[in-house]
Amino acid sequence: MELGDPQLLSPLLGSVLGVCADFGRDWESNDLRAAIFKLLLAWLLLSLTAIQLAWRSYGPTVNGLYYRQGECPGRAGAPQLPDP
Repeated sequence: MELGDPQLLSPLLGSVLGVCADFGRDWESNDLRAAIFKLLLAWLLLSLTAIQLAWRSYGPTVNGLYYRQGECPGRAGAPQLPDP
């Protein structure tokens, strides 16, 4: 069976829709769980936004620490091994 096979996708799609329907029914019946989910989702979005802003600000500095610019004749800072 290939990934695009309709015989494989039909049961998979049905399972996904069933899980979504169960999640929707559970969401409507449990306000505390919905509130916690919204709080954690907001925290995740806030964290990802903060990471993006920090990387935009400090990313070039961090890259400069790990990637050397220009020509490197050998291993920087390592002792040169004698030729055999």
